Amino acid sequence: MFARAYGALALVASVLISPSNAVTYTPLKPPSYPLAVRSPYLSAWIPGNVVESLPSNNAQFWAGNTLVWSVIARVDDTTYNLFGVASPNDGTKSGTVTVATYTSTHSTFTVTAGSRSFTLDFFSPVSPKNYLRQSLPFSYLTVTVAAGDSSSVQIYSDISGGWTGQSSDSTWSYSTSGSTGVFQIEAVGQATYSQNSDGQALWGSAVYATRPSDSSTLSTQSGPRVSVREQFIDNGTLSGNHADWTSGAVVGFAHDLGTISDESAVTFAIGHVREESINFLGAAQTGYYRAKYADTVDAVTYFLDDYDDANSESTDFDNLISDTGSSSFGSNYSDILALSVRQVYGGTELTIPNESLDTSETRAFIKEISSDGNINTVDVIYATFPIFYILSPAYLKLLIGPVFEYMATDAYSENYAVHDLGANYPNATGHVSSGESMPIEESGNIIFLTYAYQLASGETDLYDTYSSQIKTYATYLENNGLYPASQLSLNDALGELANQTNLAVKAAVGLATYGKLADDTSYITTGRDWADKIWTDHLGTDEAGTRFLIQYDITPWFLVYNHYPDVLFGLDVFPDEAYNATSDFYPTVRQDAGIPLDGSLEWGQTNWQGFGAATVSGEARDIFINDIWAYISNGLNTAPFSDKYWTSSGSGYTAGEYNSFRARPTLGSHFALAALSGANTWSS
Repeated sequence: MFARAYGALALVASVLISPSNAVTYTPLKPPSYPLAVRSPYLSAWIPGNVVESLPSNNAQFWAGNTLVWSVIARVDDTTYNLFGVASPNDGTKSGTVTVATYTSTHSTFTVTAGSRSFTLDFFSPVSPKNYLRQSLPFSYLTVTVAAGDSSSVQIYSDISGGWTGQSSDSTWSYSTSGSTGVFQIEAVGQATYSQNSDGQALWGSAVYATRPSDSSTLSTQSGPRVSVREQFIDNGTLSGNHADWTSGAVVGFAHDLGTISDESAVTFAIGHVREESINFLGAAQTGYYRAKYADTVDAVTYFLDDYDDANSESTDFDNLISDTGSSSFGSNYSDILALSVRQVYGGTELTIPNESLDTSETRAFIKEISSDGNINTVDVIYATFPIFYILSPAYLKLLIGPVFEYMATDAYSENYAVHDLGANYPNATGHVSSGESMPIEESGNIIFLTYAYQLASGETDLYDTYSSQIKTYATYLENNGLYPASQLSLNDALGELANQTNLAVKAAVGLATYGKLADDTSYITTGRDWADKIWTDHLGTDEAGTRFLIQYDITPWFLVYNHYPDVLFGLDVFPDEAYNATSDFYPTVRQDAGIPLDGSLEWGQTNWQGFGAATVSGEARDIFINDIWAYISNGLNTAPFSDKYWTSSGSGYTAGEYNSFRARPTLGSHFALAALSGANTWSS
């Protein structure tokens, strides 16, 4: 009753705040729709609150800057703008958006143009166990004209040089492979592994490709945007001329479908390719797919060849995510999971050595998008790991394997786990001395991640390879974990504090987890003894045992997200009474839009709320899930799913508005509740 009533109130609030006119949003209108989200550098979105005027609004990079990407159609010689035409040519009309839908892999929009209806399907495959498919740095756009009266129909699409990260200087080329046409746009004069101020890659190539459908004739053109589009508007085809690059120009394709009454579709591929993609300790890494398709034209041609199989897999995958969410909590939860998936995998890249192209040396790299740009931040991997635990446990090895490799070098000499592999993605060149250090936090996290991989995959190779390192970090926890020295935790907004209960909880659960890895019950006993001190003896709680405190004997309370591995792994480090207490307590401190991260704050983080939901029951669990759902459906936000939002109103901000962070991959934490039902549930 509570969940249903609460969700209904949130939905009413959403409608009142952001009326949707004639557009039907399914399952809800999110802050932002993922359009092409496949890597930190191929990350295109459209804010939910502009979807009803989709024909005149541009796509955006995750940071919010404009990406020119348009779709225009002619129906019986009348031209309609369907998507991304912010500056329409004279004589054109805007289509009318009627339906907007998202699943875990597709964002689709139905637009009426004259007598015909068009569906724009933005499809970013998520194939967790098919490394070739997952690593291809491209996304699909399929434009389908529905069956209708007999009409002459042509479809046009273009992109600009802004996809290269700069608009001042680029070059482009056009080539073919069979019937496939491929434009490549390259930034000029920029250093490898460099980014612009919005986080776009300044090296590599933006790619746009298509091929004729069974019923279409393809034509191409590049040059000034207005003149290229005018050519299509006047003639329904393009000239075939490929002018030299100029600022603001576009590369365009036109499909002439002729006079048709049946349904017909054309598909485009958009991408961003970097041959040298990651600098790992001085050695260039490249995309996994290049072991088979080293040439970009070959790669994007294969990507288009793979559409039917990828699309078929996506149907099964979308159903799995929907069923997983619904069976774990209900439709609100499945809505959250579906919106989270592309953001997680789109922040992660699969690589192999660029020199050898040896797939036996596959690694994965994850970007701490928008918060500080670190690469393979251990606590970001920890925040993300539940989705990998369910869908692709090998990713945990691929992500922390490079971290272990670095910590085994002479460049790292600490007796606790490192915070990250580098300050600025894609440079995994080692932790900088001025960067954050979280000794207990990351030592516990690296142990959790190793055991999560082992438990979910049934493989012991990661622990077997790095057992001596892992023991060093367990020893650090044993020597320093019960009374933590002044240091940072994941709640780094608090700064460095001594005797953080949060860190002691992590150390206790971390030691017990190490006991499972090493098959040494003494560590499990120590972890439980510490939990007894923290909980039963009230070292880390108030005297009545109703709440956990930020520091020993110091208020306020905090959200005990580090209980999650104890619950997931079935360790029984903390007693049921501790979990019953938090279940009872959290509803009493809920603010207007949710439960904050701790009692001193007016903001919360959905990643740790996701962990919290998996450790409590009853009303508390309902609140966590329904508050996240209300946050993404309230109509107040436009940023790609931010995991940090205001839970209370104050000067300059409103409860339910996003606070900071955009498009971070940490949304894997939303799968924490679902992960309790089992690991490794996806079969490719």
